[in-house]
Amino acid sequence: MGSARTRLGLGVDIGGSGIKAAPVDLGAGHFAAERVREVTPQPATPAAVAPVVAKVLASFEVDDDTPVGITFPAVIQHGIARSAANVDPSWIGTDAEALFSDALGRDVLVVNDADAAGYAETVFGAAKGVHGVVLVTTLGTGIGSALIVDGKLVPNTELGHLEVDGHDAEKKAADAARERHDLSWSQWAKRLQRYYSHVEDLLWPDLIVVGGGVSKKHEKFLPLLDLRTPIVPAQLRNDAGIIGAASLAAAAAGRDPRGD
Repeated sequence: MGSARTRLGLGVDIGGSGIKAAPVDLGAGHFAAERVREVTPQPATPAAVAPVVAKVLASFEVDDDTPVGITFPAVIQHGIARSAANVDPSWIGTDAEALFSDALGRDVLVVNDADAAGYAETVFGAAKGVHGVVLVTTLGTGIGSALIVDGKLVPNTELGHLEVDGHDAEKKAADAARERHDLSWSQWAKRLQRYYSHVEDLLWPDLIVVGGGVSKKHEKFLPLLDLRTPIVPAQLRNDAGIIGAASLAAAAAGRDPRGD
């Protein structure tokens, strides 16, 4: 599948309901073949998830040295899962990189899912070419975050859990909170205003990128925000995790997808 002109990476995105994978053209930032998806096993224990990841990756014929990146919905510290969101609690303390490397028979990089998506936006998406501090947030069930400084990812920021007005921010400002409380777009925007104002006072970012499924309706709420920081919708949407995982794995292997 590879060629001298096409640098490939493999990306896997593990979620609470599905495990998705695709080869990624690291030069162009898009899939090099159709994505494959399998249902996440229940319960989603390490022993149950690892063979499913091996199954989806076996769908693709790539060279043995192709970088493999895997996203996981948890804090990932030096390859070890320190939390577990929408997967089995038995992941906490598991060496995820060792687990998947053994299952696949090759080295892998495991990263937090929001970090992977955020990195993809900086390399190929809404923050491409932006220097300085970029904050990528995903508005969904919670608020995921990725912080990138001069192209380098600062992992596991978990900025959705900042305390704002005495509350965990994502409990008030995530898209799930909008739906749970039946908020209008303007009502929700007031909560987002408090959150993003707080974040920009702490970090002074050069750009904020907003992802998550609700970003498809960005015109309903982003124009209502009054921030000093430019804030724009994400571009890569559901592909971002796979693209970011492959790109981070390539960078870790010394093959920076930006070519620098």
